[in-house]
Amino acid sequence: MDHRDGEAGPEDPTGDLAYNAEMRWEAMEGKGYLTPVGSFFVRNHAPTPTIDPAGWTLRVEGPGVERSLELGYDELSDISSQVSMVRALECAGNGRAFFEEVQGRQVEGTPWRLGAVGVAEWAGVPLREILERAGLKRSAREVMLESLDAVRMRRPLPVEKALEDDTLLALGMNGGLLTPDHGFPLRAVVSGWAAVASVKWLGRIFVSETPLFSPWNTDKYVLIGGEFGAERRIIEERGVKCALELPWPVRLPAGRHLLYGRSWSGQGAISRVEYSVDGGPWRVARLFGENVPGAWTRWSFGWDARPGRHEVRATDEAGNVQPDEVGWNDLGYLYDGVVGHPMESLRWRHSGDRKERPWKKTTSSSSSASIAGASATSSLARVGPRSSTRK
Repeated sequence: MDHRDGEAGPEDPTGDLAYNAEMRWEAMEGKGYLTPVGSFFVRNHAPTPTIDPAGWTLRVEGPGVERSLELGYDELSDISSQVSMVRALECAGNGRAFFEEVQGRQVEGTPWRLGAVGVAEWAGVPLREILERAGLKRSAREVMLESLDAVRMRRPLPVEKALEDDTLLALGMNGGLLTPDHGFPLRAVVSGWAAVASVKWLGRIFVSETPLFSPWNTDKYVLIGGEFGAERRIIEERGVKCALELPWPVRLPAGRHLLYGRSWSGQGAISRVEYSVDGGPWRVARLFGENVPGAWTRWSFGWDARPGRHEVRATDEAGNVQPDEVGWNDLGYLYDGVVGHPMESLRWRHSGDRKERPWKKTTSSSSSASIAGASATSSLARVGPRSSTRK
């Protein structure tokens, strides 16, 4: 879809003209390990382009390679070193809404809760294979991935990251071809890093012998303000997060419930998920199913619905623990702290009036489980801007 919200000025090509939609977490309940394509979040910087694969080519060039290379869609599809991998993609702004909801400070940008993440099985060719075909030089330093969208969205990778085994040029997603909103005919999948690095609708790869810059690693997708001051630290790896497979907010009848959720990290598999009931000691949730590094794990625990503050946190295999608090940054990136999921506990009482319904619902005070979810009833929720420019 193409939902335009404002115009991108020449001085700021990162201004959005695009459709952005987050996954609804309740839609993931019982859906298995992978995020269905129709529920996978969408983050675009310009309207989704329509690209005919018959006329599409991928160009590889620059001083960091021995020779320029052009590959058509069929040529790329026929390369024998095709691989598949299961990995998460997550927008750097996932959780931005909590800067305002938790810290009380409004931040400009798309107000995602926790639905700007998804896990898919990606199929394609390692980026390393294509760079080697072009004769990657020892002096190569950075690799700029450039989109064919209207704003030529582009972001460089250090050559070391480009050569990792799980940095992929993806042609497929969950057993089918990429869809237009997810980058058809070709996108990058850069494991462990914020999804801005996983450029969609790839048309050009430029390899340099010097540092490369674009608006997406200088003006935006940098950490600035708060403890970072004027540093403009480039965003790369993602932190640890959790989410419940519940609506936002959720109403639950009083009594015992089995709650399900997922946790993920950009720095390894999840090793532990814990929950605390109304300030009590941390207890270990049950992990089950696959736990792929760079993707996520599923978990569950039993809970008696009652008022109070109930918290959940995750730890990854590198020892990173989801923090209680997150420091401020002016652009609202990388909010990975424990946050409140509003839960309303319902209790039942007999009306005593035969002419009325025999049972009525009344509400107790809200409880808060410290994980955030998505926000309504279909599998994708369109996310609107805080201002005319969204990030």
